[in-house]
Amino acid sequence: MNWIFENWEKFWEVTEVHVRLALLPVVIGFVLSIPLGWWASRSGTARAVLFPLANILFTIPSIALIVITPVLLGVQILDEINVIVPLVVYTVALMVRSVADALAAVPGNVVAAANAMGYRPFRRFLTVEFPLALPVTVAGLRVATVSNISMVSVGALVGLGGYGQLFTEGYQNDHTEKVVAGLIGTVVLAVLADGLLLLGGRLLTPWARVGR
Repeated sequence: MNWIFENWEKFWEVTEVHVRLALLPVVIGFVLSIPLGWWASRSGTARAVLFPLANILFTIPSIALIVITPVLLGVQILDEINVIVPLVVYTVALMVRSVADALAAVPGNVVAAANAMGYRPFRRFLTVEFPLALPVTVAGLRVATVSNISMVSVGALVGLGGYGQLFTEGYQNDHTEKVVAGLIGTVVLAVLADGLLLLGGRLLTPWARVGR
């Protein structure tokens, strides 16, 4: 902890980078997973294609995706997009099944009631189906967020910042306090993000607690 207080500016700098590299892919991946999950919830063909593909993508080691991304996109190895794109892929791979399962679990009588009240499909999705799917969706989002926060550190192996930079510098210089600082930052950030998502999910779905 002493290193963090004595080098607060440095610690804050890597924290900002780590938050950006971890959470921006979560937002992008979550937005992309909603239409894909909706498609998979309504089409057996989509599930047959998307779920195995998501499983395959998630098994690819993160360092391999980070190394191959600049080759595929034609960007510099130190460009932050080399971490953001792989983490978007992992987020979509995790979230597409969560969104699909959550939407598929919406009771059919609720959907039928919305149809009987004259809801068009898009309005029904926004105001009935997606809100009811939020508890399961948020659970998947919590897993994706914590997973991304831990995987961002891999980017330090190719020279990108974040807490992984403290790990590599600490190991190279035999500076244990730097390694511990990176570990503390990663754990605190993961716990904080998970807690905020849990709280946000409960605030958005008060009906989910009524039956407990």
